[in-house]
Amino acid sequence: MDEPMIEYPGHTREMPSRPSDEMRDYVGRDVLSGQKALVTGGDSGIGRAVAVAFAKEGADVAIGYLSEHEDAQRTVELIEKEGRRAFSYALDLADAGACRSLVADAAKDLGGLSILVNNAAYQMPVEEFEDISDEQWRHTFAVNIDSFFYVTKAALQHLPSGGAIINTSSINGLRGNKQLIDYSATKGAILALTYSLAQSLMERGIRVNCVAPGPVWTPLIPATFPEDAVKDFGEQAPYKRAAQPDEIAPSYVFFAANQLSSYYSGEVLAPIGGETLPG
Repeated sequence: MDEPMIEYPGHTREMPSRPSDEMRDYVGRDVLSGQKALVTGGDSGIGRAVAVAFAKEGADVAIGYLSEHEDAQRTVELIEKEGRRAFSYALDLADAGACRSLVADAAKDLGGLSILVNNAAYQMPVEEFEDISDEQWRHTFAVNIDSFFYVTKAALQHLPSGGAIINTSSINGLRGNKQLIDYSATKGAILALTYSLAQSLMERGIRVNCVAPGPVWTPLIPATFPEDAVKDFGEQAPYKRAAQPDEIAPSYVFFAANQLSSYYSGEVLAPIGGETLPG
């Protein structure tokens, strides 16, 4: 019998050290002026840093999140501090109906949609492949890749020519991870989805790109890894540390701004701390 799966949304206040995810030193240049962005998993970590960076670049931003209300409210405050409109929606993106509702509500409240960031993710490490329950496998795929399908499909009703879709993959989608097998499989699927959508949406003028970070210090890490792994998290990277979300967010700004990346679609930026991947 499958073991019951434990939910781990992850809260910033429960982390042993706070991440840098508020883009405090980032200076925008209005490269997203007038844009309207939806960021899933936008309450904390990479999602928060991206949402705030977009706001600093002139975009109004809506975020979707699971249940981390305190973190989501902080993200909203940071967006509004930049003089931009902010909206947040608590919902479970493992549900297809919730994905469609999120897009509909965000597009209505923002008055349109021009940038989509698929960033929501779930992970649960295991020691052995057989430890992955049927429930965990299905849930990981529901959040990490199914939601990208449902959210993107709904968003295409709103995205204009010149719009941008940015997907969050991972170093684990590029080379795998023996403790995050189901997670890595979904992150690999995101890469293939990005390549395929970029080709499919080319004639519609919608660019589709992907960011595949290495280890990043976010609430998901202490919420899902044992204490000893958290202590040494990221030290395997050539930089000998994990990235902060603030270091990853500019990659999303680059892909979101036509001014910066008008000739990019179907590309992957991999901020992975100096690691070199063959092939």
